[in-house]
Amino acid sequence: MMQRLVVLRPEPGNAATLARARDAGFDAVALPLFAVEALDWAVPDPTQHDALILTSANALRFGGGSIAALRMLPVLAVGGHTAAAARDAGFEVIASGTGNAADIVALAERTGVRRALHLTGHDRTLEAGGVIATLIPVYQSVPRAVEPAELDLLDDRVALLHSARAARRIGTLVDAAGLSRARIAIAAFSPVIAAAAGSGWAGIAVAARPDDAALFTALTALPTTSR
Repeated sequence: MMQRLVVLRPEPGNAATLARARDAGFDAVALPLFAVEALDWAVPDPTQHDALILTSANALRFGGGSIAALRMLPVLAVGGHTAAAARDAGFEVIASGTGNAADIVALAERTGVRRALHLTGHDRTLEAGGVIATLIPVYQSVPRAVEPAELDLLDDRVALLHSARAARRIGTLVDAAGLSRARIAIAAFSPVIAAAAGSGWAGIAVAARPDDAALFTALTALPTTSR
């Protein structure tokens, strides 16, 4: 039976994941829980840093034209999609981690980085300290109003979770609407994200690395009733 998916991430990532899912043969629909907005920020002196850490392509999408002033800095990226976005923006990517945000810090240390600049979102995992000399939020995700009727899309489908915020919010919305978690499976980018969703779901799958291809592969671990 064809797996039926619901993509919860904000645009423009939602459309990208939706297209990948359909290309991979899944029946997928969109239900974005958040909208991404740019934040005002000032470009720091790039000569005071030896690398740029990116944990999401949103930093490049919403950072504005000021990003160009940082192209002298080599990039360490979390995930292949973020790495590709950095290259498309004219950056040299010296390392691409396949784990979570904490893993990229360890990778930076191993590559000799000492004063990294981290462009990130308002809600984040990493903080300044250690190899991260400067941390600047350049975007934020704000909750999108979700009508109860929209949540009907989740019934007997697999919700794709790309962030812990989405995991927490989908649980809150489902419970508030009186829907049964037992009729909804989840597939998460990481164990931390899966844990944020809580328990009671029809099935839980976790990607081996934070990208959509790995997320789709993980779906095979779900019970056939959730596919």
